Amino acid sequence: MAVIKAFECIRPTKELASEVAALPYDVYNREEACEAVKGKKYSFLKIDRAETQFGPEVDTYDDRVYAKAKELLDQMKSEGVYVKSDKKCYYLYELTMNGRIQTGIVACASIDDYMNNVIKKHENTREEKELDRIRHVDTCNAQTGPIFLAYRKNEVIKNMIDEAKQGEPIFSFISEDGIKHAGYVIDDEKEIKIIEEEFAKIHEIYIADGHHRAASAVKVGLKRREENPDYDGTEEFNFFLSVLFQEQELMIMPYNRVVKDLNGLSEKEFLDKMSEKFEISKHGNNAIEPAKKTEVTMYLDSEWYLLKAKEEILSDDAVNGLDVSLLQNYVLAPILGIGDPRTDNRIDFIGGIRGLGELERRCEKDMKVAFAMYPTSISELFAVADANKLMPPKSTWFEPKLRSGLFIHELS
Repeated sequence: MAVIKAFECIRPTKELASEVAALPYDVYNREEACEAVKGKKYSFLKIDRAETQFGPEVDTYDDRVYAKAKELLDQMKSEGVYVKSDKKCYYLYELTMNGRIQTGIVACASIDDYMNNVIKKHENTREEKELDRIRHVDTCNAQTGPIFLAYRKNEVIKNMIDEAKQGEPIFSFISEDGIKHAGYVIDDEKEIKIIEEEFAKIHEIYIADGHHRAASAVKVGLKRREENPDYDGTEEFNFFLSVLFQEQELMIMPYNRVVKDLNGLSEKEFLDKMSEKFEISKHGNNAIEPAKKTEVTMYLDSEWYLLKAKEEILSDDAVNGLDVSLLQNYVLAPILGIGDPRTDNRIDFIGGIRGLGELERRCEKDMKVAFAMYPTSISELFAVADANKLMPPKSTWFEPKLRSGLFIHELS
């Protein structure tokens, strides 16, 4: 059973929500983050990436950076930019992109559920990436970037979401990228109890996006338990901020690949080697996307190709059957020599939101070959997590991105 609980949320006022909301901290490098906060007094990115408030001589992970994040958060609270609920509620976060609507329940999930695998993972995390958010959460005494969770369809919860959205939103705005964001509150005691009971009937919840944020939140919770040996499990540090979406509402976009060179091969040698495992057809300079699973399209020397995986390399295994695995196992590793795509600097990954034109641009600029993938499905994600296996890195790209700063969970 999943423990998903209501909480006393800190959120921006309705009037300032659009100015506060910011894309997740990890979509920017430092230079981009500094540019993004210019002229934006209330942007939450200033708190999420407080190094933007210092010159380049101050290291991104300097103690002063985390102290500044807390200072800015406290300042925004004292200035009335943020208000805190006086009771525990659930919230709804609705995002509309290109006419498609997805609505998640904003709530707190249990760190015990994470450790006991009720909340399932499909990616490894790297300790060095966790340390930054551990320090940020611990210093600010708050979780500010929600974990993106998914669960299987539940009609009771869906109906309650639909009903709650008939009310007045607590914020509603369109962000610079054209995505509409709206929030609602569920504060009725009976409805809160029903939602909690419905989640208690759910045995599996899945991390869709935010594995490092989740791992960091859990480690802060465990640290607080050590510091408070008399804890009883109800303290806020035992839970982490989440937005939970039903599977049918989510859209996964492809996560494409670009590679710097052909590993010493000529183009003909490269194509000959690939033709052993893929049927290859040339499509000229007209950009094409893969139309179905087991297809990949490739851009090489200003021309597009369609690659169809041959029957002999297909697999029913949850991981080996993924299109990203077929590419990794039969092209990237054996032909192009990219054994570990996490660490090899010859490969880069491009979110599907940027389109095929970005693949062409990169090949003209600094890369040799690009691969456009067919999107991994949510059912494939669930299957990998259910099998307690891990996807290859950069297998999924979710859109739209949840904004940070709209919902904050204090740990004490």
